[in-house]
Amino acid sequence: MDWNALGELARQRAQTPFQPVGDKLPEDLAALDYDQMRDIRFRTERSLWRDQSLPFEAQFFHLGLYQKRAVRLHELAPEGVTDLPYRSADYDIGRNTVDPQAWGDLGHAGFRLHYPLNNPAYKDELVVFLGASYFRALGAGQQYGLSARGLAIDTVGGQGEEFPRFTDFWLQRPAPGATEVTVLALLDSPRASGAYRFVIRPGASTTMTVTSRLFLRAGAGPVNTLGLAPLTSMFLHGENQPNNNDFRPEVHDSDGLMMHTGDGEWLWRPLQNPAQISVSSFTMRQPRGFGLMQRDRRFASYEDIEARYERRPSAWVRPLGDWGAGRVELVQLRTPDETHDNIVAYWVPATLPAPGQPLDFAYELSWQGEAQQTPPGAWVVQSRRGYGYTKLSASEQQRQPQFVLDFAGPALEALPADAAVRAVASADANGRIVEALAYPNPTQRGWRVTLRVERLDPARPVELRVFLQHQNNTLSETWTHAVLPE
Repeated sequence: MDWNALGELARQRAQTPFQPVGDKLPEDLAALDYDQMRDIRFRTERSLWRDQSLPFEAQFFHLGLYQKRAVRLHELAPEGVTDLPYRSADYDIGRNTVDPQAWGDLGHAGFRLHYPLNNPAYKDELVVFLGASYFRALGAGQQYGLSARGLAIDTVGGQGEEFPRFTDFWLQRPAPGATEVTVLALLDSPRASGAYRFVIRPGASTTMTVTSRLFLRAGAGPVNTLGLAPLTSMFLHGENQPNNNDFRPEVHDSDGLMMHTGDGEWLWRPLQNPAQISVSSFTMRQPRGFGLMQRDRRFASYEDIEARYERRPSAWVRPLGDWGAGRVELVQLRTPDETHDNIVAYWVPATLPAPGQPLDFAYELSWQGEAQQTPPGAWVVQSRRGYGYTKLSASEQQRQPQFVLDFAGPALEALPADAAVRAVASADANGRIVEALAYPNPTQRGWRVTLRVERLDPARPVELRVFLQHQNNTLSETWTHAVLPE
């Protein structure tokens, strides 16, 4: 099994009708509830590669409850390919009274890789592949937050979202002393199939080099939105959208979408929890990067001792090669609480391949903590909406919302306090900029912008853009925001 052989498997699948994987489980296993399933744990001493004292180890997840479709796992080693079947002895079933030996070879729900990420004496959980095409990873000092996916189909624009899933994995045995590990995967869905290779390098920012070859399935119907390198996260409330009923100032896995366009512009889009679905598109050629970021790393911003949102990673996608023309699409859904992911971002190519023809793309995916990708000049560190003391009436404040933005970064730190910094603000046809003031913020060693906009039709959104300028030089990224209908 190598990359060419995997690509050929994906091509062959795309030439045949889709065959769904069954989800029927043994009755006693299917009857276990959430807490009972949590009591079934993989035995650490049976981890793959543990007996060989290799730097990476693999453990498997048990089927049940939410994970009902098995994946096939294999080890890829110099001596050949070996199947990794389900073995009931690998699991401690805890206080459950079921009989796993009667289940036969169930298969696995997924797997996770371990590596001494934070302490050389202990192998931390590094990356998880579990459920559809979802996966997520950690860098040093981080705590799980947002997820990535292999592919998203018709998240919007179709007759309902299709969730492709990884059906087969090949775990390549690492060499002694290895600092990276490789996973091959085969993806399948009613309208697409694909081959994937993940080269995973743990560190302060764990990085993955993802290589993919996709095929649209012949005769399976058109794809309206093909989402490449999709990211999925949660935003409940934050500084730009506070919740007075929650003791926590902010609750989110990500606070904004950052983009680096092919023209070199940096964009920052604060996330929202909308009353109804909100879809934003950013058209560009040859994107240089995009990601769902958790910029705010202060515990005081969240005050959640258990969730520790300040430790949630940011995920930055850096395209490798020419991705051509297309768009970054941001989908925001309403969520009532933090248990539901409601944010999706992905790249949509302008041109899709014909059925049976390959679509090759690659990217580097970085799971970042304190050391994050930022624009070279200055960036937004706070986005707040509202007024302090004002003589405007409540209806005037509603008609003319005010935003207070803090920018920071080396380009601003290098300026004297009396520098002539200007806020360049614009709105679409449904908005009129009433006020855009920029002035120093010594607490951030940066600049603050106060922006007031008049909404002409309150039933329609308003698109806003603001960046800082000094002597015709652009200093900062562009803050881009949608004022949604009330």
